[in-house]
Amino acid sequence: MYFFLKNLAFLEIFYTSVTLPKMLANFVVQNKTISFVGCAAQIYFILFLGGTECFLLAAMAYDRYVAICNPLHYKLIMHKELCLGLVTGSLTINMPVDIGQIYLLFTLPYCGTREINNFFCDIPPVLELACADTFASEVYMVAASALILILPFCLICASYVKIISVILKMPSVEGQKKVFATCSSHLIVVSLFYGSATIVYVMSLLEFSTSSLEHVKVKFFSLIIHEIGAMFFLQISSPQYNK
Repeated sequence: MYFFLKNLAFLEIFYTSVTLPKMLANFVVQNKTISFVGCAAQIYFILFLGGTECFLLAAMAYDRYVAICNPLHYKLIMHKELCLGLVTGSLTINMPVDIGQIYLLFTLPYCGTREINNFFCDIPPVLELACADTFASEVYMVAASALILILPFCLICASYVKIISVILKMPSVEGQKKVFATCSSHLIVVSLFYGSATIVYVMSLLEFSTSSLEHVKVKFFSLIIHEIGAMFFLQISSPQYNK
């Protein structure tokens, strides 16, 4: 479990590093610009690192499922090669999907204003600048979200349905608490990630426009959550915590 937490901690640091330095620089200087290639790179790494985190969380849920439902075979099942394979798969599985999204987005013609109503490059505000039909990009974005966000979440839920069913069958309440405590760190991680994602992308469906102060505050708050999460992951995966 701590192997996955360490990888997730570094992933969170890289994720916040994609947007936070540029955002802080824009607060200081007056020339708040980003190049076309820089904008494409920023969106790609947001998609890539965010998608990687989704699948890594699903891998961690499977790890907890094996530890609780098959404790005697845990070391046999969750061997080093499988753990490395799960991390490598999480890094690569969404890469073609993200490349396709970037290709569709940045081959669109852009005319008129080049001002993005956001403090970092994101797909919806960039699509608003296109002067052509964006239907294909929007459909692709929804399909990619279903694959990268919803599919891992369903796998996480399925793992915890099995875990909860095993916990409820335990005769001792004290034993139930101890077993549930082994899942606490992962549940906190899932809550932080999907909670911040929900705040950003569900709240954006409300009456706020992309230029509204409320929307900006919501996205800024989500970045702060990710930064706090990165520090939390490093803390709970440290050797001192393990002791």
